[in-house]
Amino acid sequence: MAREMEKRIEDVCGRILMSSRNELYIHLRFFDVALSAFTYVMGEQNGELGTDGAGIYYDPGYLGGLYRQGRREVNRAYLHMMLHCLFAHLWKKVRIRKKAAAKTLGISREDGENGKKDLTDILWDLACDISVESIIDGLALHCVKKPMSRERGNLYASFRKKRKTLNAEGVFEELVEMGPSLEQALLWEREFHCDDHRLWKGGWKNPPSQRPEKNWEDIRDRMETEMETFGQDMAQGQAGLKEQIKAENRDTRDYRRFLRKFAVLREEQMVDPDSFDYIFYSYGMSLYGNMPLLEPQETREVKKIQDFVIAIDTSMSCSGELVRGFLRETYSVLREQESFFRRMQIHVIQSDERIQSDRLITSQEELKEYMENLELAGKGGTDFRPVFAYIREKQRKGELRGLKGLLYFTDGKGIFPERMPPYDVAFLLMQKEYEEIEVPCWAMKLYLDEEELLERNERAEE
Repeated sequence: MAREMEKRIEDVCGRILMSSRNELYIHLRFFDVALSAFTYVMGEQNGELGTDGAGIYYDPGYLGGLYRQGRREVNRAYLHMMLHCLFAHLWKKVRIRKKAAAKTLGISREDGENGKKDLTDILWDLACDISVESIIDGLALHCVKKPMSRERGNLYASFRKKRKTLNAEGVFEELVEMGPSLEQALLWEREFHCDDHRLWKGGWKNPPSQRPEKNWEDIRDRMETEMETFGQDMAQGQAGLKEQIKAENRDTRDYRRFLRKFAVLREEQMVDPDSFDYIFYSYGMSLYGNMPLLEPQETREVKKIQDFVIAIDTSMSCSGELVRGFLRETYSVLREQESFFRRMQIHVIQSDERIQSDRLITSQEELKEYMENLELAGKGGTDFRPVFAYIREKQRKGELRGLKGLLYFTDGKGIFPERMPPYDVAFLLMQKEYEEIEVPCWAMKLYLDEEELLERNERAEE
C-alpha cells in the first residue's frame, strides 16, 4: 500500500515537472534539448529542488507546495536549475578565486575547507543564483514573470553600471568588492534562493548521477548556433542569455597546446630511432664483430619552436599580477627541453602605445634571469601597430628572418593593424569582464582562463 502511494506521488510530481518543461518549451524554443536533458528523481524528505546536471531531484512536499503557489513558481525553478547547468555553475573551479576573496574580505577559509560554508561560499552560490535570476527576470514571458523586489532591482542596477554581462564570476567579484557582512549576504541569499546546491558536491542522500558536463557543452554549442541563426526573432531578455552563452563557450584552450601552433619542422642533432633498422645493425655486428651494416641516423626531423616574438600590453588595463602570471606560465612552457631547439631567438617586447622595451632571449638561462628581474614599463594607452611596425623594421634590416609567429598578451582593447603580416599572429586575451573582442580576420585569438592561470602560478610558487 505504501509503495502504491509512493508511486502515485511520484507520477503526480513527474507530471508537474513535465508540464513545466512543456510550457517553457512553447515560449523558449532554443531550450528544446536543454529542457529535456533531465530525468526526475524523488529525493529526500524535508528537502527542496536540486540538480546534479543529469536529474532534477525533488522533495514531493516541497514541489507540491511550490505548485500550489502557481505554475509560474515551478517554471522559474525549472528554468533556474537548467540555466545553472547551461552556464556550467556545477563544475566551476573557483578555489583560487575564493581564496583571493577571503583575503580581500579579511576572513579565514578554515570553515569552508572543513566542509562548512563560510562567507565566500555563500557569495559564490549567491553569484550563481543572481546570474541565472537576472536572465529569468529579463524575460518578458507571463509563464515566468513576477514582480521584482526593490532589493533585487537595486542589485541588478548596481552590477550593470560596471558589467555588461552578469556571469557568475563577474557578479562574485562585485559582491566581494561590496564587502557585505554575513547577515547581509544571508539576506541576499534568501532573496535569490531557488534551489539546493548541495548536489553540486554530492551532498544529498541519493547518490548523484555522473555529472554530464560534456553533454551540456554540446547543448551550449548548439544553442549558440541557433541563437545566431535566428537572432532577429529573439524575445526581449534573451540578448543577455546569448551573451552569457558566448562567455561560457569562448575559446579557452590549453595555452601549452596552443603554443605548439608556432612549431616548425627542422633537423636536429639526435639519434632517430624511428628510421633505424635493428635487424641490419645486429646482423652486421654478428657477422663482422664490430661493424654494423646500417648505423642510426645522427639527425632527426622534429617540430619545435625556434624564433618568435612575445608582446606584452603594459597599458593600465593589463598591468598587475595577471601579466606576471602569464609570463610565469610562458616561462614554464619555454623551459621544457622538448619544446625548443637548442638555438632559439625570442624577443620579449613590452608596449602600450609605443615600444617600451625589447629583450632578446637566446637561452633558457637568459629567460630565467629575465623572469626573475621582470619590471613592467608603460601604463599608457593601447595601440598594437607599433609592435608590428617594429618587427617589420627588424625584418627589413635582415633580422627575424625565421620568425614563425607573434603572441600578443592583451585585453584586446586597442588599435589593430590593417595589413596581414608574413607570420602567424595570436592575441591572448585576458579579461575580468567578458566582452567579445573582434580581432582581424587573419589573426588567431585565445581567451586565457584567469582561474586556471592563477592556480598554476600558485602551485609554481609553492
